[in-house]
Amino acid sequence: MKELIRSNDPVLVSFVSALLKEAGIAFTVLDTNMSVMEGSIGVLPQRVLVEEISVDKARTLLTEAGVGNDLERDNRS
Repeated sequence: MKELIRSNDPVLVSFVSALLKEAGIAFTVLDTNMSVMEGSIGVLPQRVLVEEISVDKARTLLTEAGVGNDLERDNRS
């Protein structure tokens, strides 16, 4: 799994999740309950991960949807 986005904006995470689900791209959202553990202050970001074979498709989808600036840097050489 590779990290696609990291954000403490629940609307962005929800939007990205909806786009990925609609496109049939398997994903996982991590750290959704961490802010509750830390007192619900919303400082800790949630992470959206996709399978490595779907990274390019997911990045293209999110860029076309206008949230390309929120993508994590592509660390491939």
